Parts: sequence; structure tokens; C-alpha cells
Amino acid sequence: MRTSSHGSIHRRAALGLALLLASGIAAAQAYPARPIKLIVPFPPGGGTDIIAREVANKVATSEGGNIGVDAAAKASPDGYTLVLGQTSNLAINPSLYTKLPYDPVKDLAAVGLVASAPLVVVVSSASPYKKLADVVAAAKAKPTALNYASSGNGTVAHLATEQFQKVAGIQLTHVPYKGASQGMTDLVGGQIQLYVSSVPTLIAQIKSGQLRALAVTSLQRNRDLPDVPTMVEAGYKDFEAVTWFGVAGPAAMPKDAIAKLNAAFNKALATPDVQKKLAAQGAEVLSGPPEKFASLIRTDGVRWGAIVKASGVRLD
Repeated sequence: MRTSSHGSIHRRAALGLALLLASGIAAAQAYPARPIKLIVPFPPGGGTDIIAREVANKVATSEGGNIGVDAAAKASPDGYTLVLGQTSNLAINPSLYTKLPYDPVKDLAAVGLVASAPLVVVVSSASPYKKLADVVAAAKAKPTALNYASSGNGTVAHLATEQFQKVAGIQLTHVPYKGASQGMTDLVGGQIQLYVSSVPTLIAQIKSGQLRALAVTSLQRNRDLPDVPTMVEAGYKDFEAVTWFGVAGPAAMPKDAIAKLNAAFNKALATPDVQKKLAAQGAEVLSGPPEKFASLIRTDGVRWGAIVKASGVRLD
């Protein structure tokens, strides 16, 4: 897989998508006849990048990822330009940005779901906070004194933490970074007290002992972090915030191309090695027809739209 940059905002992972051949689609057929580009609209090291690499290997930040998704939406609808979208840029951003250059429902064709992952709340291993209740107690004692990092304004991590502050009755100070991996140094160095990001982004540092995980935001415990309680177990009823990842392309993509791509990705996701690699990253494999992904984009758009409205967060 070779990568090239597109300005300073997003990266393109240009793929041969070898699985299209492995799944029985002959090169002599009309599609695919040349390499397919998969746009990964977030910096290296984050959950989107990690998920893309694991799946793409088998198949062959600013602006919340908007420029990368918009590039795919406006690409030639021939099936050769795709984007790995996720909750932020497909479900949250339509409510968050006053002038979003694309409509995820109207301008994109869903190809298929790839994976999902909960967020995880972490502190440095040197932190005095041993559990989430310790953070809440400290924040109540000194409102706004504690900083928390996220991968950017309007991300799932940002809005989920805003929601957490509301239900916990606390005030934290948000420090957004350009990409999920860039707050790590400041967290370990003590400039940041709390970090919220997807499990794939932080699991290596958790397992190495650099970070201490306090809670995950899925309704069930993460199978790769079995000792880490959920937010519900920590006392916050029905609290759930999951990042999902899926492949999409321009709205006018040919239906036969969508069908072939969907079959190829589903076959890749069904292989034991891909499932093992994604599970090791704390992600859960998803799959299914394009309609399933399209429905999720619509329903989560409504759900996160309500959370954006309640938070009062708006970006231009």
C-alpha cells in the first residue's frame, strides 16, 4: 500500500484491492480494471488509520475529516475512489458544521460497514486517579482545573465527553488535538490529565503500561480490555458512545461496482486473520449489505444531532 498526501488535511491510501481478485472477480471483467483509491481522512496513528490498514492489507485533521469525505463525494462515480468514513464525518458533522460541503445521505453511496470500537477514558500510569469516580471527585472539587484531550472538536470523543460532563455534573477543560495520537506525549508528560479516544488508538499504550484505562463507552466490556468497566458499570445508566467505520463512495457509483466492493470487503472481514487483527486492536468486526450501513448513517445522524444540539457545540 502506498500513501500520498492531499494538502495538509488528509492522506490517500492507494490500494490494489487484491481481494477483489481473490474473491473471484476476474481482472478481465469491466470492473475493477485498475487500482482503487481509499481515502483515509484522518492523520496516521488514529483509529481510522489503524482500521484502514488492517482491512486494506487484506483487500490488496483537521476539519473533522470533512475535506477527505468531500473529495470522495465529488470524485468521478466510477467505483475507483472510496473513503473510509466514520461516525464523526458521516453522522456528527452534518449537525456540527453550519456549512458542510457534502451531505452524507445524498452525496455518498454506502458500500459497507467495516468495524466499530468503543471509546476509552485513560490517564497516565503516573496519575493519582485509579477509577473514574476519582476523576469526578477531583473535577467537582476544582471545576475546569482538569484538562482532557481528544482528537479534535466535534469528534465522537469530544461530544461523548461533553455528554459525560453533563450527566456527571462536572466541568472539564477540552484540549483538542489534530489527530488521535498527538495528545499522548502531553498526557504522559502531565500537561493533560485525561484522554478520551477509540480503543484501537490507545490499546497498545494501555497494554504496555503507559496508560491506565478507567472506563470504556460500550454497553458491554471490551473483550480485549476485560478488566476495564463500562460507563454503565461506573454508574452512568445507558451511556454509550461507539465509533463505527465504513466504506463509501460517490452517490452515483454503479450498483454493480457497489455490490462487488461490498462482497470483497465482507469476504475480507470474514477471514480469521483480519478478525484476529481487528480484535487485537480492540475493534469489533462489522459487515453486511450496503443498505445496513446507509440506515446506520441516517439513524445515527439523528441521534448524534440531538447530542450536538444539547451540547451547544457548533463549528464553522
